[in-house]
Amino acid sequence: MECPFCDLNNERTRILSETENTIVIFSNPSLVKGHLLIIPKRHIEKISELNKNERTEIFEQIIKFEEILLKKFKGCDIRQNFRPFQEQNNLKINHLHFHLQPREFEDKLYKDCQVFEKSLFRMLTPEELDKIKEEYFE
Repeated sequence: MECPFCDLNNERTRILSETENTIVIFSNPSLVKGHLLIIPKRHIEKISELNKNERTEIFEQIIKFEEILLKKFKGCDIRQNFRPFQEQNNLKINHLHFHLQPREFEDKLYKDCQVFEKSLFRMLTPEELDKIKEEYFE
């Protein structure tokens, strides 16, 4: 599958903003109304591959569009996923991008899936924290 973010010319109506190094588009498919993607123009897969100018522009765009969304919504989730173990498809693109998702208290996204967060997260013991620190970070 070719990268859909490397050639957005056919979908110019989705583009909200463009800088030298970034593009902001409506997500399609969209998880929630107003769901945006902030994408570096250069095809890369990991945050660590961004150069300084790209990092600056991406975070300026994230801040700009978060502020715009917060004028209409009570909250905004910002996330980025790196999952090279998943095959690329219309929901999983191997081109770095950040999601901005407008949120409201107990909105549809919460009711459909995030209501289960409380049962998925659990407190780690001090021993577990030490073991993770030793295994992953030392």
